[in-house]
Amino acid sequence: MNKTFRTSPATLIRRCVLALLLASLPTLGSAETAGSEMPTAAATAPRPNIVLVIADDMGFTDVGAYGSEIRTPHLDEMAARGAQFTNFHTAPLCSPTRAMLMTGTDNHIAGIGNLPEVTPIRHQGKPGYLGRLDDRVVTVATLLNDAGYRTYMTGKWHLGKDQKSLPHARGFERSFALEASGADNWEQRSYLPIYDTAPWFEDGKPATLPEDFYSSEFLVDKLIEYVDSGRDDARPFFAYLAFQAAHIPVQAPREYVERYNGVYDGGWNAMRAQRRERAIELGLVPPESGVRPVPAGLRDWDTLPEGDRKRLAKNMQVNAGMIEAMDHHFGRLVAHLKATGQYDNTVFLFLSDNGPEYNDPLDTPGMKQWLDRVGYSRELENLGEKGTYAYIGPEFASAAASPHDNFKFYTSEGGLRVPLIVAGPVIAQHAKVPALSFVSDLAPTLLDIAGVAPKIPEGMHPMTGRSLLPAIHAPGTPVWQDDEAVGIETAGNAALFMGHHKLVRNLPPFGDRQWRLFDLSTDPGETQDLAAAMPERFEQMRREYDAWAQRVGVLEVPPRYTAVRQLTINYLYTRTLRYGWIVLLSIVALWWLIRRRRRAAI
Repeated sequence: MNKTFRTSPATLIRRCVLALLLASLPTLGSAETAGSEMPTAAATAPRPNIVLVIADDMGFTDVGAYGSEIRTPHLDEMAARGAQFTNFHTAPLCSPTRAMLMTGTDNHIAGIGNLPEVTPIRHQGKPGYLGRLDDRVVTVATLLNDAGYRTYMTGKWHLGKDQKSLPHARGFERSFALEASGADNWEQRSYLPIYDTAPWFEDGKPATLPEDFYSSEFLVDKLIEYVDSGRDDARPFFAYLAFQAAHIPVQAPREYVERYNGVYDGGWNAMRAQRRERAIELGLVPPESGVRPVPAGLRDWDTLPEGDRKRLAKNMQVNAGMIEAMDHHFGRLVAHLKATGQYDNTVFLFLSDNGPEYNDPLDTPGMKQWLDRVGYSRELENLGEKGTYAYIGPEFASAAASPHDNFKFYTSEGGLRVPLIVAGPVIAQHAKVPALSFVSDLAPTLLDIAGVAPKIPEGMHPMTGRSLLPAIHAPGTPVWQDDEAVGIETAGNAALFMGHHKLVRNLPPFGDRQWRLFDLSTDPGETQDLAAAMPERFEQMRREYDAWAQRVGVLEVPPRYTAVRQLTINYLYTRTLRYGWIVLLSIVALWWLIRRRRRAAI
C-alpha cells in the first residue's frame, strides 16, 4: 500500500534554506580566495595536483605554439588543450622573476630587487636588496603545504643559500635545488669564474650530482621520484620544476642538435621575420604591429665571414636542441602521470623566467682565458656535448624574442613578455588570453586553483598579484583595470604598465636612459614613442612610476652602472674579502724579509 507523506511549510522552508547554504559553500570559498565569481577546483573533489614548470631564458616565440621552428610537441599539446597567454610579463632577470613567482608580490618587497650577482655594493643588504627572500614574505609553497598539499621542487632556485632561504625552509617538503644563476648541464661544474663550483642542495644539504647527469633529464627523474614517494599519501601535490634550459652554457645531446642542421644557416634576420609572421598567423600579436630593427651596433649576418656564420648558426642549433630536449623530458613527466592515473586531475603551468639571454661571454674581459684555463671547448664538431660551452649572442637573442624589442636584462617587451600556458581541470580549452598579466599573478592563481585562501600571517607582506582564473574562463576579462599601475624594475631598467600604455626606460649598452611611452595594444614591438604626442599621459605615468618606486623601495643604480661591469666589481670585491688577508700577510712577510736582509748587510 502506498503512503503519502506530507511536509509542513515550515519544514520545507528550513530544508530550502539549508540546501541553498550548502550549495553556496564552494562559491564562497572561491570568492574568498581570489575575489572571483568563477568556480575553482575547490568546487570539485578531489583537489587538483599542480605542476609549475619554468624554463630559463626562453623567448616569446621559442615554443612551437608561439611561432617557433623548434619542436616542442608536449608544450604545443598543452597549449591546444588549455589557455595560452599573449600579454604575460615577468621581470627581465631570473631571480627577481622567481621571487615574484614564489611570493605573489613585487621583487623588491620580496628582497630581491636585483640579480644578487650584479647588485651594486652600496645596495647589498639594504631592504629590497637582500640577495635572498625577505623573512616577511610567505611562499606559495608554504601556503599550499599548510593547506594540505605535498610540495616538491627540483631545479634552479636562486633565492638564497642560507638555511632559512633554501627551498626546504620555504615550504617544500622535498627539494633538489641549484642555488646559483646557472651551472653546467652535464656535470657539477661552475659556468662562471664567480662561482667555485655548482652549488646543488637536496633538502637543504649539499648534494653531489650523478656521473650520468644531464640537467633536464635528471630534474624530471628526481621530481618523479619525489612524487612517487608520496603515492600512499592522500594529499594532492604541488610540484615546481625549474629547468636550466636554455641558460648559458647552452648544451644538448648530439641527437637533438643534429635535428637542426641547416635550419639557422639563413641567419637571424630571416629567423626574426619568420617568427613574426608565424606569431601574427597564430593571433598572438596584431597584424599591424611593427618590429624594431636589430639593436644598433650588432653584427650584419650578410657581411660576416663564412666561418663566423657557421659558428653562430651551430650555437643556435644547440640552443634549439636544448629546448627540444627540455620538452622531451617534460613529456616524460606527463607520460608518467598518465601511467599512474594522476594526469586527469593535474593542472599544468609553463612559463619562461625572462626573455632570451643576449650576452656573448667572450666579450667579457678575461672570460675567454678562463674558459680555456678550465677546459671548456668551443669546437663546432661536438658543440653542446659534455665539456663544451655554447651561447646564442645578442643577434639570435633578438630573433628569439621576435616580434618584440630587446631581450633579457631589458624592460622592453623582448625582455619581459614570455610564453605562459595553463592546462588541466577547470581551465578553458584552447583559449587565447590577451589580458595584461604578470608573474606575481601566478601565486594567487595557484591558490585559486587549489581553493586555498591566502592566509598571510600578521606582520607579513600580503600578496599583491591577482588570480588569472577569471581571465582564463572569460578571455575578455581584465586582470588589472586601466587605471591601475604595475611597475617593474631591476638593474636600473624600468617599466610601468597602465591599461594598454607602457612607460619604459633602459640603460646602456642597448638603451639610452630615456623614458618612452608606447601603446601595446597596437604596437607591442615598441616602434612608436608617444611621449611627445601624449605629454599628459606621459607625465601622469612618470608620476605613477615615482610613487610606485618609492612604495616598493627601488634604489637607483650608480651613473656608470652596467650589469657586466658590476659583476666584475663584485667578483673582485668578494675575492678581496676572501683572500685579502693572504695578500696582507704576504706583504708583511716580504717587508720583514727585506728588513732582515738589510740589517744583516749592515
